[in-house]
Amino acid sequence: MPELYELVNRYKPDLIWSDGDWESPDSYWNSTDFLSWLYSDSPVKDEVVVNDRWGFNCSCHHGGYYNCEDKFQPSSLPNHKWEMCTSIDKRSWGYRRTMSISDVASESEIISELVQTVSLGGNYLLNIGPTKDGLIVPIFQERLLAVGKWLSISGEAIYASKPWRVQLEKNESVWYTSKESAVYAIFLNWPENGVLSLKSPKTTSATKVMMLGIQKDLKWSTNPPGGLLIYLPQLPLSALPVEFAWTIKMMGVE
Repeated sequence: MPELYELVNRYKPDLIWSDGDWESPDSYWNSTDFLSWLYSDSPVKDEVVVNDRWGFNCSCHHGGYYNCEDKFQPSSLPNHKWEMCTSIDKRSWGYRRTMSISDVASESEIISELVQTVSLGGNYLLNIGPTKDGLIVPIFQERLLAVGKWLSISGEAIYASKPWRVQLEKNESVWYTSKESAVYAIFLNWPENGVLSLKSPKTTSATKVMMLGIQKDLKWSTNPPGGLLIYLPQLPLSALPVEFAWTIKMMGVE
């Protein structure tokens, strides 16, 4: 507890991520005393955010946002801010000398998790385990750089976005986000016929469609059962702005 007070007073953190809560009840940890001080009298009382791991039965019930459990992924949009915490090494949160390549999450797995999490209104926490002298091993560097490269094109649909009225296109690997008047559809599988079918958006006379990373508007047509058909760029996959998880930006849809 003295270390917690020192951390707050000296470093003034924006976020405090508590862990190990399952070991004892909050009365053992003095969680409520600390949190009362944190939100009432601490130097960060008006800005600080905490997670939900502060004692038995606290997780997924109390906290500024919920972790619930490691690698938690809800099946529908939660009514409380939440976070999906996971690790590039599927078997560890720390560095392992015995790690094999099969234990490492692929670029597509990481980006797919990121897209799903943000679509459902969550924060994506991606852990890496540095070595004892603070180095990030090359395979972790490669994965982080790949995520950064994808975000350099698709980040518009991720940063400061909000969940749309529909999160997932049923029976399709399409996830939605929104920002102001724009709706984004991030599709994980490229359709074989080059035509993306979206059932959820309702078109208007002002509807415009484009793909992030490509300047020209895309052609589209209404789909008789509802929604729209988007005619994707006739390019080899290697010439597209990203290698997977492509983002369609729609304006003027409901």
